[in-house]
This record gives sequence, C-alpha cells and structure tokens, in this order.
Amino acid sequence: MAALRMLLSYDFWRMAILWTLVLISSYFHLLLTARFPCILRWHHRTRSYPRCRFSSAPESIIKRPVCVVTGASSGLGAAAVRALASQGYHVVLVGRCLQLLQKTIGEIKQQDDDASLSAFEVDLSSFSSIKKFESGIKQWLLDSNLHPSIQLLINNAGILATSCRVTSDGYDQMMQTNFIGAFVLTNLLLPLLKISPVPSKIVNVTSFTHRCISNTDLNEGTLGGKIFDCLPTSGSYPSAHTYELSKFCLLLFSYELHRQLHLVDPSPNISVIAADPGVVETKIMREIPPIISELAFKALRIMRLLQSPETGVDSIIDAALAPSDASGEYFFGGRGRTIRSSKLSYNAQLGKNLWSRSMMLFEEVQSSFH
Repeated sequence: MAALRMLLSYDFWRMAILWTLVLISSYFHLLLTARFPCILRWHHRTRSYPRCRFSSAPESIIKRPVCVVTGASSGLGAAAVRALASQGYHVVLVGRCLQLLQKTIGEIKQQDDDASLSAFEVDLSSFSSIKKFESGIKQWLLDSNLHPSIQLLINNAGILATSCRVTSDGYDQMMQTNFIGAFVLTNLLLPLLKISPVPSKIVNVTSFTHRCISNTDLNEGTLGGKIFDCLPTSGSYPSAHTYELSKFCLLLFSYELHRQLHLVDPSPNISVIAADPGVVETKIMREIPPIISELAFKALRIMRLLQSPETGVDSIIDAALAPSDASGEYFFGGRGRTIRSSKLSYNAQLGKNLWSRSMMLFEEVQSSFH
C-alpha cells in the first residue's frame, strides 16, 4: 500500500521524470562544454581543474591537514573519508550514529592501517548538537597537539524525507539537515578555517535537483518563508520540492560566501566550492518503499546514470583537492570538470537575501548558547 501511494503521488512523478531530465541535461551541458566550449556564451567560462595533493613544506607547522566530513558513516561521506585519508588528511568523521562512524573507521583501517581518523557524533538537525561539536573539536585540536585550525570542511550530510518532521528547534527536518545545519556549522567553524596557515577550503555537496527550482517557485519575497517557516504537518508533504529547495539554498549559500570572501580579499585564504555527485546508490532513499527505490535504481542503472559511491565521490574529491582559484565553481562529472549551475543560482540578490535571513538565525543560535 505504501508503494502504491507513492506511485500515485505527485512527488514520485516529479522525481521520476523531472529529476531524470535535469540530470540528463547536466550531462548534456558537460558534453557540450567539452566538445564545443565556445558555441554558447553561457558555457564559455567553464574549465577543468587538476587535483593538487597536499604537500607540507619542511618549515610548515601543518604536517597533516585536518578535514571535517559530515554524513560520514556511509555512502558518499564514507567514500570521501577513505579517499582523503589516503591523501594524507586527518579526517574527522561527523554523523548521527557514533557506532556507525566507528564501524566505518574500522573498515577503512582494515584497508589502510595508516589512515588517521576521528569520529564525532553530531546531529545537523539540532543546533545544540552542532554547538557541542564546535567546542568538542576545538578541545580535540588542543589535546591532539595540532594547529588549532581546519584545512577542509565538506558539508555532505543530507536526507530525503517523505514526511514533514519538525525538529526540536522548530524547523523542517530535511531543510535543517540539508541547509540550515550546514550554514550554522560552516559559520561556527569559519574562524578555524580562516586561521589556517595554509589555504583552506569549504566544499558543499549540492545536487542537480537544484535545477528544478525556477522563478515561478521562488523569489526574494517567498524565499525566507519557504525555508524558515515550518511546513504543515497535515496534508501532502512536498518532499521532492523541499529537497530541491534545500540543495538550491546550499548552492546559493556557497556562491554568496564565495562572493563575500573575495570582496574582502581578492586572494582569500578560503575557497568555497560546490560539488554535484550526480545519482549515487546510497541510503538516501531509505524512506521510500524498497520496491520503488529498487526499481528506480534499476532504471537508472539501465540508463547508465547510476554510480557507486566510489565513483560518485569523484566530483567531491575533485573539489576538495582543486587549486585555490577554483573557488566559486560547480564541479560535476568527475575528472576535475566543472559546468554552470542553474541561472537562478547565480542571482546575487537572492543570495544576499538568503544570507541575511540565515545570518539572523545564526546570531540567534549564538546568543541562545551564551
């Protein structure tokens, strides 16, 4: 019955048809920019970036850079942890279940005994949990005799909820996990990124589904209400649209933070990059009836659009290891390639309005824990 209700829902057909079309469109953009880079002005500025392995200079006080990965217990997060640990990072795994994080650490250690890993239990849908992590990682840096800074933050955590759930902070759980929590965490850790003696980086894992958000769905007047006002718990929950909006907001935030950092300093110490892994076979569809998710994965596999976490993580690692001048780019498709995100995502006024409203919330969070 749950599967039948899902098949008859608007959300199912939006995900099945619209999401597939925008994904194919993203790959078409990738092909177009590779084969005909000058044919369309909109695609002209895209480029590919090489991966730059971290190498510590003899006089540098950073011998092993610190990376924080959210949603690290499985899927893309675990794949990112494994890849970055092999690149010499000390990776801090962040997730809601400490047991799963420890299991992931054990699995990685079996393959790479030299991997340097730590785990913190953090729920991004809880401001108190995020604040606890802020104080916890600062103390951990001191106790570990490491430089009190972070070199890389990957905001990877995300959920696809099928029903509206209100968090203890009073927000929609999917929106708070996918965007609001990432915004608060980033701003709390920003001082640790800024004081890094070597260039640092923020990578926000967004999604091709942001392309489904259009001017008719969103404008400056309704943006704040859709994000910060909790959706009704009765009636039909717009699951697909809420997911799209959360990823769109994470992208808007990425570009606005990039603009703000570059306004202050033409060559800032921090890069802000968006990464789109495409469709990856992870547990993100765990709330969807199994028969539906299995059929969806099978169809995507037939169309050769479905990737394993080990392959899908490429765009995230490309962004994490990209040179500093890649700040403000949108990585997609692996091999260091970038494309343009949706035209609406570059709306600077929309980004400023989102930043202003989000920063008001952040200041409230800060003051409530003092």
